Amino acid sequence: MGSKVARMVIIGALIVGVVALVGYRRAQDRLDARLAEAIQEQGLEPLAAVPGQGPALVELGQALFFDKILSGNRDIACATCHLPSEGTGDALPVAIGTGGQGVGADRVLGEGRGLIPRNAPEIFNRGDDEWFTMFWDSRVAGYEGAFTTPAGDDLPDGLDNVLAAQAMFPVTSDAEMRGVPGDISADGTPNEVAEFDAAPDIWDALMTRVLAISEYEELFAAAYPDVPVGELGFEHAANAIAAFEADAFGFVKTPWDQYLAGDLDAMSDDAKEGAVLFYGSAGCAACHTGSLFTDQQTHNIAVPQVGPGKGDSAPDDLGLVLATGNFADSYAFRTPPLRNVELSGPWTHSGAYYTLEAVIRHHLDPAGALTNYDVSQLPEQFQGTALAATERAEELLATLDPRVALVRTLTDEEIANIEAFLLALTDPAARDLSGTVPESVPSGLPIDG
Repeated sequence: MGSKVARMVIIGALIVGVVALVGYRRAQDRLDARLAEAIQEQGLEPLAAVPGQGPALVELGQALFFDKILSGNRDIACATCHLPSEGTGDALPVAIGTGGQGVGADRVLGEGRGLIPRNAPEIFNRGDDEWFTMFWDSRVAGYEGAFTTPAGDDLPDGLDNVLAAQAMFPVTSDAEMRGVPGDISADGTPNEVAEFDAAPDIWDALMTRVLAISEYEELFAAAYPDVPVGELGFEHAANAIAAFEADAFGFVKTPWDQYLAGDLDAMSDDAKEGAVLFYGSAGCAACHTGSLFTDQQTHNIAVPQVGPGKGDSAPDDLGLVLATGNFADSYAFRTPPLRNVELSGPWTHSGAYYTLEAVIRHHLDPAGALTNYDVSQLPEQFQGTALAATERAEELLATLDPRVALVRTLTDEEIANIEAFLLALTDPAARDLSGTVPESVPSGLPIDG
């Protein structure tokens, strides 16, 4: 009798389990159906890998990306602000340029130096041909091979893409890489690059310096066998840097891409729920569109200001209006992409937020988030640079983007689900970029990687 009862209990448990499993699968099917509808409506597809770059061009670009020879003071490289160990960012709210000491979150200002006005953006997937703008204010743009840049007619011909056009400019910024007249380089020699104000002169000075190193002359010859050394310009260096970035930091095997390709088990249910919200009622996809999760347009979402400010608006940063003079562009900054976003904090153009949850909550109520911004979340050396909301709230909110003007309410669970979806945008291979760092660079200068 006892064994019969035991068998009945086991059978009953199995039946309950099967019913629960069937119910779970039906719920999953309904969730997948809802997400499929959003995917179809948005026209979403997996992001394709960037075509292979020439090995010699990539090798040259890798050397230049990590070599401090491109800075006037020989003390900072592209990689210093775009560290592989920090998700191609620098882990700081706003960047610290030439003269700084240390790397990543431990980097500090050098004596007499100022902070760079904006956050150092991650550079994942910048080689994708969907990109047509660069920088937080989109001041570099490229359409069908024609580029709009701060250099105007002085921009040389021969740039391969908008990413290469972008690579022309950090070296011309006195705070970022050029330095100022009278600076002494890290090796004790005068900074000859800083003596020039015009971009073409700066580019020429850097090429003279780089090509004086025999290993670089060999690398350029291998990458550009048909270009005589006397005809090499900084545009050739920029093309190489762009080729390296496209090759090293292009990632397309995220759980989201796998899901789009048909693997319905690639994402968790929480991530799927978050995706439904992202493309639905939360409104995220109004700006974070397409395969790159950015419309590449500029918007004012009332982000707290951290850092020195920019141009005539310092200590504030008025964003796009500094370039256009159009009041409607006040405090507008380009929509950041979201691929591998979990790896690249702090977030926003001023690096104001240190958690993705905080960024999501800001979008739900920008005015409230601005008014209640807590500077204690910032590293101590940046806390004194944060503008109090009361100093600028009225002006900032005057041009708030209508997409975020209405306060939205999401539950804690819904916010957590959106965050789970954002985590599904990470390619596991992007978590360890140590393989992109060379053992040495032709100048012999130390590497920040």
